[in-house]
Amino acid sequence: MRRHRVLAMIAASWILFASQAGGQQPVHRVGFVAPTENTENQQAFLEALRERGYVVGQNLQIEYRYSQGRTEGIPALVGELVALGPEVIVAQAPQNVVAIHVAAPTIPLVFISVADPVALGLVESLARPGGNVTGVATLVPEGFVGKQLQFLKDVIPQASRIAILIDPTNPIHQLERAKLPEFGRSLGVELAVVEASNPDQLEAALEAARKEGAEGIHVLGGPIIFIHSVKVVGLAARYRLPAMYLNPRHVQDGGLMSYGPNQLDFWRRAGAYVDKILKGGRAGDLPVEQPTRFYLTLNLKTAAELGITIPPSILARADEVIE
Repeated sequence: MRRHRVLAMIAASWILFASQAGGQQPVHRVGFVAPTENTENQQAFLEALRERGYVVGQNLQIEYRYSQGRTEGIPALVGELVALGPEVIVAQAPQNVVAIHVAAPTIPLVFISVADPVALGLVESLARPGGNVTGVATLVPEGFVGKQLQFLKDVIPQASRIAILIDPTNPIHQLERAKLPEFGRSLGVELAVVEASNPDQLEAALEAARKEGAEGIHVLGGPIIFIHSVKVVGLAARYRLPAMYLNPRHVQDGGLMSYGPNQLDFWRRAGAYVDKILKGGRAGDLPVEQPTRFYLTLNLKTAAELGITIPPSILARADEVIE
């Protein structure tokens, strides 16, 4: 028995020596959780990792999981991923991030598309996250939704009532909901909340907005809205509701306007965080980053179909104009 143990130790040492001599690197396992598959985002993430020496199939393995905007399936998905033992998890959207943080507080977590990680209890502060979580905050600075509403009001100055579409299962939407009365007072408009927590509720929500006399709608960003972009944009057109969105994809799909950060930058920066953690850095010691620039996108064809003339001052500020 002792002889077998000695032989096993010799064999293990030989394998280790051979791998080092051959220049083999350890294979790192990274978890990846997003609402849906997005080739462009994933490519930006992989490119950032490749620039730092990580190549899938050589020294990197990524375990992909997608929640498809269904909050009820997140716990099982997270449990399945955690059981694989990733060294770090990258997660997009607050529902996914919160679920992972609760289920696996000891696994380093890099979040993307979380507007206020401090308010959600994910980090102690942006500069000193503490714990085992860091990432890129989406809608900081404070009052960002108010800024989006200001742009929408500038485009429809006659509006006295604007609807806000929220997902009640999204914790960030609930935080923003509490700020709406202040935004409404500052803009001199009444803000009416309509809700949709799954795609089947979207039509009823936009129909309710029109029935309540809304003259425009601000669609808060989230997994359901992104995944079902074409449906949301089509409903806004049907009920003739000029709409503000977070992501320019909605404007490309026919929405009126969007104002928000560049999502691809988030994924590139997530790659940098993963590199630091795999090299021994502690997530809680890495400051949370914030967007440095926001982009205004307009669709003039949609504006014409709604009978809207975009003010020259807004056109001059636009980063992209779709004609």
